[in-house]
Amino acid sequence: MYGMLLESVQHFVQLEYGEDVWKLALQMSECKHTVFSTHQVYPDTIMTSLASSLASITSKSYESFMMFFGKCFVRFFSNYGYDATIKATGRYFADFLDSVDNIHSQFRMSYPKMKSPSMYLTDVDENGGVLVYRSHRHGLTHYVMGQLDQVAREIYNLELETTIIKSEKIPSSVGKDVSIVHLRLNFDNSQYMCSKNRETTSFIDRHLPAFSCDLLLELFPFAIIFNPTLTITGCGGKLVEVAGGKEKLLGQLFTKYFKLRRPKGISFTWQNAFYLKSVMFEIEVLRVELIKTRMEENKADENGDNLGDDLSNRDIEIDGKSISPYALRRESQPGLRNILLKGQMMFLGDINSIIFLCSPVVNDINELPDQGLYLNDLNPHGLSKEMVLAGWQHNSKLQLVFDKAEQRATELENNHSLLDTWKRRGDDLLYSMIPKPVADRLRAGSNPLSTCESFEAVTVMFCELVGFNSTTVEDAMELVSTMNAVFSCFDSLMDRFNVYKVETVGQIYMAVCGAPDKNDDHAQNIADVSLCMVKHVRQLKIPSGTKVDVRIGVHSGAVVAGVVGIKVPRYCFFGDTVNTASRMQSTSEPGMVHLSNSTKELLPKQRYIVMKRGTIQLKGKGNVITFWLFENIYNDDEYEES
Repeated sequence: MYGMLLESVQHFVQLEYGEDVWKLALQMSECKHTVFSTHQVYPDTIMTSLASSLASITSKSYESFMMFFGKCFVRFFSNYGYDATIKATGRYFADFLDSVDNIHSQFRMSYPKMKSPSMYLTDVDENGGVLVYRSHRHGLTHYVMGQLDQVAREIYNLELETTIIKSEKIPSSVGKDVSIVHLRLNFDNSQYMCSKNRETTSFIDRHLPAFSCDLLLELFPFAIIFNPTLTITGCGGKLVEVAGGKEKLLGQLFTKYFKLRRPKGISFTWQNAFYLKSVMFEIEVLRVELIKTRMEENKADENGDNLGDDLSNRDIEIDGKSISPYALRRESQPGLRNILLKGQMMFLGDINSIIFLCSPVVNDINELPDQGLYLNDLNPHGLSKEMVLAGWQHNSKLQLVFDKAEQRATELENNHSLLDTWKRRGDDLLYSMIPKPVADRLRAGSNPLSTCESFEAVTVMFCELVGFNSTTVEDAMELVSTMNAVFSCFDSLMDRFNVYKVETVGQIYMAVCGAPDKNDDHAQNIADVSLCMVKHVRQLKIPSGTKVDVRIGVHSGAVVAGVVGIKVPRYCFFGDTVNTASRMQSTSEPGMVHLSNSTKELLPKQRYIVMKRGTIQLKGKGNVITFWLFENIYNDDEYEES
């Protein structure tokens, strides 16, 4: 479906339910489009998915939202002036219902990919009538009901009550089933019925002399007359030229050389042609079938009645040119393209026949050679010639406008995609500097000072990279390369153990567990990641081949944390716990995890091996007892599973 239908849905859902509900509906329906372009074609499933999502959000029914969408479209298309087309269709609502197919046909130039349904009115009375709705799309019945209700209320000032009489699906020749729904429309139709009765009375009072059908066929050179058995009894002069002689068509079945294109979803029968007199028909002339018949007749003339020879490889001559049978199967072959006839079925009671009053559909002057037609073939009393010439003059300008509109729509779609990409990258960068819960509070407008809070129990870890000195430029480059490899490895371990990386300062790596997300297992998580870091750095292959190691210090206690800075804001930790953990790291040894007593008391007794180091002197703390941490029974694979 075209984007204009989805534009109307977006506009009125945002207007009546709010922006938040619309965004949630897009997310639930997994719709990737946030903006819809009027002339772009989108999958039909988007509308039904949005209706289902909105029904779940608001606890209303799916059918009510489909009707709401139909009303939204009628309210929305007045922005494009399409309501004027409906108002000009007829005086009464029944006139509009009779002309829905014709309205769709008129918009085919603006919306060439439109797959419109077919509708016609039957059993008309003073209280309404029965509308037959046919479509290859399924699940849009209530959408159509919403459109009809809004048109009746807004344009014709009528109260409409619609009920579904029956609904069925029948197989189609194109492979997809056709949905046929009979709708009973109850509305005040008394004025329309009075108008029809006056027309009938006036027609009976007229006394006009009879005239020959040949006059009709002269006025409409592409017209066709057929009887109740669908046998062709007359045809216009220009159609005779296309067929190669009237003897080719007279006496033949209508369906042999002609194919019904519109109304869609119905078969071409006498009853349909008789009852759908107000509906615009489109009939395709099967040029290939006419030429095949001519080939067979030419072969019969040459060889008598023996048609046993193979005709598949025989060329024929058309307008002085030799055409192969293979070329007949190509619609693009100049002069052989099928002609589309558009017009109205009229019943001729005097001869009990129907005449198809029609003209060929020519969108551009360049199509005339493809169809084997000329300007003088068109109806002399109509506007066909003028429309073809005017369309040829303005076609280039319209094409340029459409191309620019499509280009801008594509650019807009690409810009929205880039916007989402850069927004995602910006979020990733922000969350790498500030924890996600804190960053979301800042983006919501909270004061940075409000992010400061105290945590009673966290575990802080400092890890220093040791094993080399940087005295030259080459050594410094090697140090940077090594630190990048090691710290990237450490970063991948943080999320596995629910530990927050605070920062790196030089060769020091700082991490915390228990803040900003509180965690009762903060000491155990830091112990696990520390042992994993020691093991990984020994196994890590450094690009320069340098042998490096780490020394780690861990301490548990209370801290204060908050966002600091404006240009490069950071989520920083303050307090004696941070200082003590730093002293534990500076007094540690390569390849060892140095624990304070407070951390040791928080660890499970059987999970680790904790060895007493003894008494050491810490700056600002004096002599304290510390411990070494070793893994017990857990290997690296089990760490990965934890």
